[in-house]
Amino acid sequence: KIASIVVVGYLYLLQCLREKAREGGRGKERPTCWEERTEAAMESDKATRESKFKRICVFCGSSQGKKRSYQDAAVELGRELVARSIDLVYGGGSVGLMGLVSQSVYEGGRHVIGVIPKTLMPREITGETVGEVKAVADMHQRKAEMARQSDAFIALPGGYGTLEELLEVITWAQLGIHDKPVGLLNVDGYYNSLLTFIDKAVEEGFISPSARHIIVSAPTAKELVKKLEEYFPRHDSIAPKLNWEIEQLGCPPKSEISR
Repeated sequence: KIASIVVVGYLYLLQCLREKAREGGRGKERPTCWEERTEAAMESDKATRESKFKRICVFCGSSQGKKRSYQDAAVELGRELVARSIDLVYGGGSVGLMGLVSQSVYEGGRHVIGVIPKTLMPREITGETVGEVKAVADMHQRKAEMARQSDAFIALPGGYGTLEELLEVITWAQLGIHDKPVGLLNVDGYYNSLLTFIDKAVEEGFISPSARHIIVSAPTAKELVKKLEEYFPRHDSIAPKLNWEIEQLGCPPKSEISR
């Protein structure tokens, strides 16, 4: 009787091995349902994280701000760019939010391009910088070069300089010089007052309703980059993009802000 049980067990085991061989092919086991779902999720996540942007320009303060949330947002934005395989273009400083976002991207293995006027180098660069630093003559060349290098723009919290850079690229979009998306990382409602002002300008007839859609905003880096990916220009440009001469923006003849 024992011998019969052993034989039956052996035959059952042999049958199982044959079935596994047929299913998996040459001894390779077929993945379980859980493994199949995991692989599918990984492929889906990879597709979601891949970006159509090669480089994003980030405007931000040379100060860190009083709230820890501003600093955390700069680091998180850098990590989000890394996760989506996006390189960084920024103002070239190693201090403030500029230093935090550039360090975050650089440590994640992505390329960093900093563009800074020579006059500001002693003030905004302390210690060792990361990535590639391009020294230019003035602020005008800085903005033009940052725009030329980038596929989209994001503004972190900042002061006069950040606002000036932000509003200029918004104006360029309105004029038809470029059609790249512009986003506000509205950390803790930092840009609420600016958005209220813009809505008031639309209400009073100084900004067209379609031009209001040039700006997108979100409270987190992940949400904002997703919105930028989905952005499609809806405003009527003042003049066709091809009609603008690059020399008007102070760029070398071969550069293309409007690409």
